[in-house]
Amino acid sequence: MPRFINRRTVVVLSALVLVALLGLWAASRFNVNPAHAPGEVIDQFEGVPVYYNGAINHVDGRSVAPDGYNIGLRWQCVEFVKRYYYERHQHRMPEARGHAKAFFDAAVADGALNAARNLVQHRNGGASAPAVGDIVVFAPWLFNPYGHVAIVSRVDADAVEIVQQNPGPFGTSRERLPLALTAEGRTQLGTERVLGWLRLPTTAAASPKP
Repeated sequence: MPRFINRRTVVVLSALVLVALLGLWAASRFNVNPAHAPGEVIDQFEGVPVYYNGAINHVDGRSVAPDGYNIGLRWQCVEFVKRYYYERHQHRMPEARGHAKAFFDAAVADGALNAARNLVQHRNGGASAPAVGDIVVFAPWLFNPYGHVAIVSRVDADAVEIVQQNPGPFGTSRERLPLALTAEGRTQLGTERVLGWLRLPTTAAASPKP
């Protein structure tokens, strides 16, 4: 094995890294998918539309309910999740603002009430499995410091389907995450990026909007 990499190789590798970073930067700010336009309906779940946003950092104003409740920045992931809960369950979160990562409160015990969202919080790797309608919360990562949220649209024995808004210009509104039961009887969803999921309290969940 050579003890050093020649200068030309370093230049080529640096150029490739720069191109990749510029590509990610452009895709986060401009719609690079000509097949769709921001604001276009690309899916729906239980009658609630999912809109195409294009670049993940694109914002097209703010959605506000007729009663003044802040739903979120169009067409970000948080906006879909809050709009779904507002339209489907008439649910208003006490904390009406915040990035996706703020939906999960690490100080809340597994199965306890997350007061800021008025939803029961379950930890990934905890005792409770996800259910249809739950909000799945993802941790931030290198190219997304805000985290991500989505709605559980289907639960199978070994996987969970989520429906999401703003997965990126070439992302899909539906995604399947592996679901497993650990030897200790705990539920593991996807990877460590899944922090947990939020659920309506039982009394509220029993009375969805028709």
